Amino acid sequence: MTGVRCMLMRGGTSKGAYFLAGDLPADPAARDDLLLRIMGTPDPRQIDGLGGAQPVTSKVAIVSAAEDPGHDVDYLFLQLGVEEATVSDRQTCGNLLAGVGQFAVERGLVPAGDERTTVRVRLLNTGTIAVSTFATPGGEVDYRGDTAISGVPGTAAPVELDFTETEGSVCGSLLPTGHVRDDIGGIAVSCVDNGMPVVVARAEDFGITGYEPVEELAGTELAQRIDALRVEAGKLMGLGDVRGSSVPKTTLVAAPRDGGALCTRTFIPVKPHPSIGVLGGVSVVTAVLLDGAVGHELLETGAGPVEIEHPSGKLAVAIEFDGSRVRRSTVIRTARKLFDGTVFPRY
Repeated sequence: MTGVRCMLMRGGTSKGAYFLAGDLPADPAARDDLLLRIMGTPDPRQIDGLGGAQPVTSKVAIVSAAEDPGHDVDYLFLQLGVEEATVSDRQTCGNLLAGVGQFAVERGLVPAGDERTTVRVRLLNTGTIAVSTFATPGGEVDYRGDTAISGVPGTAAPVELDFTETEGSVCGSLLPTGHVRDDIGGIAVSCVDNGMPVVVARAEDFGITGYEPVEELAGTELAQRIDALRVEAGKLMGLGDVRGSSVPKTTLVAAPRDGGALCTRTFIPVKPHPSIGVLGGVSVVTAVLLDGAVGHELLETGAGPVEIEHPSGKLAVAIEFDGSRVRRSTVIRTARKLFDGTVFPRY
């Protein structure tokens, strides 16, 4: 009856409900039940909740002050189902991460700088640290700016996200199968984990071009083939039975055709993604930069970050290698506060 304090934010190309951990039940089962009722799941329209009827708008960020030294805040990401009453913590979300630092400042967890603020965030899902830097002129978060990102109308203030020590954060190694390239059911794949477990395959091996609009990729037959591939890949990657899980993600690649370095079509887990996730994009770029990996032969690179094309535009990712290891990954995102108030769950 009293509701729950909540901030709805767009982070990157996703949208989610942000909560302080102390405002939610400590028991995970009770917490998940509450969040499902807040989001309006299960329902394909999520008509009785905050959800926007697709995975990229059915997300939750739970933030708290850091319990250990070395970082400022802890961030737990939860992916809520749309049609099915599922809550998963098996992945993190780099898009919602783009709003975590600002939320921490707004809630008084971190003091704002005079011009810019840097927040060290521990991603509880993976145990890794990300550094978020954003504008705080006069000691207040300013979401206004002239940075545009594909998949989001208009412009906003830039958010620089730096990732370190992300390789193998979920599976234990950058190449969880032990190989740069594997064969699953006659399909060549590269399985990589640089913050997000992904399975990279060529679009043409699935009988598509890789340039199709999202709505043309929603067919049942393609979804079944992708699911079969990722279930087998999940076993090879040490993730066990991934049926019902949102990881690993599958990305189909093709040669670029719009000035980027590579064209991508991503599925979460079998539903076509309207763009591509931040850490998913980081892992895909990492994969195709490896000699012998699936998609490496399609890559067209030049100086600067690698721009990968997706259904909504492009995502630029910079990867720094130290020998065979990934030293650092950097992505520029934007975020915006949509509302701050009280949300009332379905009874």
